[in-house]
Amino acid sequence: MAEEILEKAKDVLDGQIDFEGQRLADSLTTALLILSGVLAFIIGIVTQEIYLASYIGLGGVALTFLVVLPPWPFFNRNPIQWLPPQGASGRPKGVLGTGGIEVDGKKVVI
Repeated sequence: MAEEILEKAKDVLDGQIDFEGQRLADSLTTALLILSGVLAFIIGIVTQEIYLASYIGLGGVALTFLVVLPPWPFFNRNPIQWLPPQGASGRPKGVLGTGGIEVDGKKVVI
């Protein structure tokens, strides 16, 4: 039970996101910063308060920070399937050239 909780916590805190997640994070960053900048500019012009505009801009940066920086699970919806490791001969480890495999140092013919 405790191992399952620790494994889930490790997965959340590990910080791995896939390539599609990187693209989504980039798009979210751009959209949120532009939106908060435009909103801060418009409110600053209407109210003539530079402090209010600055606080709205900084709030947008903080919101972007909270949305994009943690490795949320929706950033890792398309994990990469890596190829198996290969030996010096170019074949996957444990696979022999004669159609057999090697298990615990013994040749097994398929």
